[in-house]
Amino acid sequence: MEHKSEKIVYQGRMIEIIHEIVDFNGKEIILEHGRRAPGVRLIIKTPNGGFLISKEERYKLGLDYRLPGGKVFDSLTEYNEFLLKNNSEELVVKAKEAAIKEAKEEVGIKPLEINLFLKSSCGGSFEWDLYYFIVEQYEEVGQNLEEGEEIEPAEVSAEELKELALSGQMQEDRSVAVILKYLHKNS
Repeated sequence: MEHKSEKIVYQGRMIEIIHEIVDFNGKEIILEHGRRAPGVRLIIKTPNGGFLISKEERYKLGLDYRLPGGKVFDSLTEYNEFLLKNNSEELVVKAKEAAIKEAKEEVGIKPLEINLFLKSSCGGSFEWDLYYFIVEQYEEVGQNLEEGEEIEPAEVSAEELKELALSGQMQEDRSVAVILKYLHKNS
């Protein structure tokens, strides 16, 4: 299968639909996929061996326990313009900057040591990467929530984090999988 071109057939603020024209055995076919600008999530280790997570009231979800995080770009337009001028290494740098910003806003910490743990890709027909960072040292600076955010930081043990993930109280399944990988790797 040979890529020939792609065309954005719909673009909202955060999601776009793309038709990709490919040559498949001499015949042109159109593949459709979605794209969303990437996000970041933080696994924050506390000094006493626990984890700092967020307890949020989310539209349509209700109460949700989450890894702190957010968007790398405020719009798809900004993301697409960045991709035209930069490479994947620079995208990781941009994601790290966003992770530091989100840590300050959502749980009121300034990371002193932050490292990429992994990049999680959404799947075949939808592109939405999440960059997961580990924070092992930080200083407390106080929350700076955006308007409309209802986020309460919560410290949990490794066992409590695992239970939140497995019980469904943490509703972002990609983060559940990453948490379980991290806990398994570090047990």
